[in-house]
This record gives sequence, C-alpha cells and structure tokens, in this order.
Amino acid sequence: MPGISVSESERRIDIAGGGMIAVRSAHHPDNLRGEGLDLAVLDEAAFMEPRVWPEILRPMLTTTRGGALFLSTPFGRNWFWEQYKIGLRDEAAEWMSFQFTTANNPLIEREELESIRRQTTEQVWRSEYLAQFSDDSGQVFRGIRAAVVPGRVEAPETGHVYIAGVDWGRHYDYTVIVIIDATARRMVALDRFNNIGWRLQRGRLKAMAAHWRPLLIWAEANSIGAPNIEALQEEGLPMRSFLTTSKSKSPLIESLALAIERGFLGLLDDPALLGELANFSLERLPAGGYRYGAPRGSHDDTVIATALAWYGAENSGIGFDFA
Repeated sequence: MPGISVSESERRIDIAGGGMIAVRSAHHPDNLRGEGLDLAVLDEAAFMEPRVWPEILRPMLTTTRGGALFLSTPFGRNWFWEQYKIGLRDEAAEWMSFQFTTANNPLIEREELESIRRQTTEQVWRSEYLAQFSDDSGQVFRGIRAAVVPGRVEAPETGHVYIAGVDWGRHYDYTVIVIIDATARRMVALDRFNNIGWRLQRGRLKAMAAHWRPLLIWAEANSIGAPNIEALQEEGLPMRSFLTTSKSKSPLIESLALAIERGFLGLLDDPALLGELANFSLERLPAGGYRYGAPRGSHDDTVIATALAWYGAENSGIGFDFA
C-alpha cells in the first residue's frame, strides 16, 4: 500500500508521517525500552515478568498519555489479576476490565467445546477455556489421595492385560518401573532405585516382567534409554520406545493428570509417587507453551514412569469406557 513500509525481519510496519506498528518479545524485558508509545498491546500479559508493565512500558506511555490493552489467559492470581481487579472498581474510571470464555466465540461449535471438555483437566479447562483465575495455576495433578486404591495385588490375574512404564536413571535420578493393570485400570507394582549399573537395572526389569508378564513395556528412549531398550529387545522383552520432547511430554502428562482427576486410574499408596505427583508443576513459557516438571532439586521419575505406563494402557486396545 502507498505510504506503508513492511519489514518482516524487524517485525515492523512504518507508516507515512512517522507512525509505526512493531511486534516485540517480552522474553528479555529490557530490550523493550525506548521512545514513547501511543498504544501498547500486551498479549498473554499474565506470563510476562511483573516488572514489564510498571517499570518499562508504563513510563513509555507517560509523555504521550497513551493507552494499553492487556490480553491474556489467566495464570494464577498474579500481577495480571491485580490489574484486572483495578478495572472492576468504580473509582478507577481510566481502567476497564472484560472477561470472555471460549464459548463466547461464535466461530467455535458447541460440539467442539464438549469434546475438549471431556479430554481436558479441570485446571486447563478453567484457565484456558473459562478464563477463570485460580490460586493453584502451577498444580498439575488433582485428586491424588482420592485416586489411591488400598491394598496391593501381588500376582497377575487371569485374563487381565498389564502394561509397564520405565524411566531410566542412575546416580542422582532414579530408575522407576511401574506396572499398570490395564483391565482394572490400577497400578499394581512400582520399583524405584538408583546407584546400580545398567545390567543390574535391566535385570530388575526382566524380573518384574517375568512376574507380571506385561503385554508392552514403554520406556523413555532419551539418552541411555535407547541402548537399554535395544538390549532388552534382543532378550525378547516387548519393549517400546518413547522419545520425550517438549512436544510429546505435554499430552503424556495431561493424559495422566486427566486419568487421576477423573478417577480413571487407581494409584498405589507409595510415598515417593504421591509426593512427586503433588510437587509436579506447570510453567507457562513466554512463547505460549507449557513446561512440565519437578521443582528444582526434586524428582519426577515416578511421574514419568506412571505416565508412560498409562500411555501404554490407553493405547493397548482394551477399549476403556470413561463414561
């Protein structure tokens, strides 16, 4: 268009007469500093550092008496929530707050929302689709204690299908083996250990496999996982590889979280397991994605092994009825 210059590399549109529109990342907040602004649009504001608005952007609007628009999915009761509350006060005439759910979008079919609701954890549903603020934005697993099934099953039951999940570790981290009865939808065994060699680790897995006779054993293939899986495949174990990436980890964890929250999976009353599930957290990344993991200095090995076993159970062909 006449009078308009577009630079894709700089993510900027220059307009005749001196105006311009630019897209900037808040991942490094101090890079935003510069001349005055007429309008600032903060997209996914709740996931920006709290200082971005008061220390950097607001001063840039002072000389122009410019405006700001905050757009975001809620992420706990953080600074964005505080700004949202200002707009609800009658005395704050210069602020206005709005809240819309996904259902308010006329382009989204109700059937699509109903399908999403059935496959989404309560936490994600409330924040991402209902735009609700909550105090526990980082908590991933809910209903942990209610999912515990008392007692233990000591031997496989005739006609039941068993699936194993394995997360490898050696020194600081733990190797964890989890067995799930896919027919009864409950954990039946968990072995957790570290500081032993790979041959002994494979031996412990073979012993558990000989006892429970799992249909499949899903194991993390990252790092040392791949050669261990290959060695066990050569010995006849029904090993399957799962490569954990930022893309594959999210649905893996969310599926387990949904199973626990909805009562689809019974858990063992194991302190390490229950503690890791309770501490497992979610972090929203600046680019909009999620990162799941244990807090610094903690472990998530039992979580990953359980998630792999549940992944195998869901894909075992049992045909769960989650109604």
